[in-house]
Amino acid sequence: MAGERGQLVVAVDGPSGSGKSTISRRVAHALDARYLDTGAMYRAVTWAVLRDNVDLTDAEKIHAVAVAAELTVGTDPAAPHISVDGVGVDREIRGAEVTQAVSAVSAVPAVRALLVALQRDIIAAAGRIVVEGRDIGTVVAPDADLKVYLTASADERARRRSTENAANQAATAADLARRDRLDSTRAADPLRQADDAVVLDTTALGIDEVVERLQRMLDKVTA
Repeated sequence: MAGERGQLVVAVDGPSGSGKSTISRRVAHALDARYLDTGAMYRAVTWAVLRDNVDLTDAEKIHAVAVAAELTVGTDPAAPHISVDGVGVDREIRGAEVTQAVSAVSAVPAVRALLVALQRDIIAAAGRIVVEGRDIGTVVAPDADLKVYLTASADERARRRSTENAANQAATAADLARRDRLDSTRAADPLRQADDAVVLDTTALGIDEVVERLQRMLDKVTA
């Protein structure tokens, strides 16, 4: 992809708190590329499911909400945004209620198929893009020019996320462990490292150092 009309796709996967969002946005900015947070799309559908008071065990109704919801996704790394049916939900989708429910919604195979198709359309239209999520290198963009799996220790991930959300670290650690378990064991497109992904442990690394390492990797694959 890198040599075709300047196209470039970077896939960044990993669990919550590994630094995916911050690092992906920084890399996209450095590359003059677009940025896509696929997790925000699942969260937006989850917000719509909760808005419509749909039972989280009713896969058919969850899928129906996902089909009906009109998602608008902004891919500017300096100001990414997402709206549902014309309503901006960037703040709402980060709340505790959506966070608790998103694993159940994202486990519905029909919802994943719907959003993966939309994600691929966004990637194709962008040309140059950094995409972050849990199944990018394995499912959404298996032919990405660079696949990176970011990780960090459980304690460090909990510390980062609790600091970000001004939340209790122990409670945050328990929630991250719950989501990791659900996302890694779901039947459809589970969280896992692509066989050809570069694994980067960010536990002891600063953001600038991680971004610099990724840029060096990209220099090699696009040379």
